[in-house]
Amino acid sequence: MGPAVGAVLPLGIGVALSPIPIIAVVLMLATPRGRINGPAYVIGWVLGLAVAGTVVLAISASVGASDEQDRPAPWVSVLKLVLGIALVVLAVRQWRRRPRRDDEAALPGWMSSIDSFGPGKAIGLAVALSAVNPKNLLLVVAAATAIAQTGVSVGGQAVALAVFVVLGTLGPGLPLGAYYVLGNRSADLLDGLRRWMTTHNSAIMAVLLVVIGLKLVGDGLAALP
Repeated sequence: MGPAVGAVLPLGIGVALSPIPIIAVVLMLATPRGRINGPAYVIGWVLGLAVAGTVVLAISASVGASDEQDRPAPWVSVLKLVLGIALVVLAVRQWRRRPRRDDEAALPGWMSSIDSFGPGKAIGLAVALSAVNPKNLLLVVAAATAIAQTGVSVGGQAVALAVFVVLGTLGPGLPLGAYYVLGNRSADLLDGLRRWMTTHNSAIMAVLLVVIGLKLVGDGLAALP
């Protein structure tokens, strides 16, 4: 189980540090419905990661991600190469889209309507950002495949996936925790976090994606016959 857990650690951190989902939950917490929508958002986030990870894990296991000696199947190495290259390409795109020195960072248009969200929309948004967003989906696929290739038991796979989901939830979960622990005193802290992540969104994602992408490329090349 140790190798499976170790394999998902950097991928879980990569999911956790995605700026847009963190900005979204901070904006929700600043609305009158923040006390309801914030937890709903985090529940949706956990649900999205867990369901997507379980589906990919089941598919990977069913097609044989490891051989009789618990070595990765050749297709797993190829998939890692493809995922790694895709992440590096996304990193380059993020870097090119970063705001210039005097430009204001652009955020998705849907963020302007967050104050009208109810719990259902908060859950739906979190599911979309955690499991459907291309950047996160690539990381989920990489994590589930990495777990399956180790050949650990079903229980070990479940634990490793749970570790990945917990790590991936730290990003939106920590602002929610600060909101409940600090109360009104969290307003300035969360607003500062929102402004910093808005300004540096593209740079943060570019660095994360290129580091994880190169790691996957290296792992894929190392395991090729």
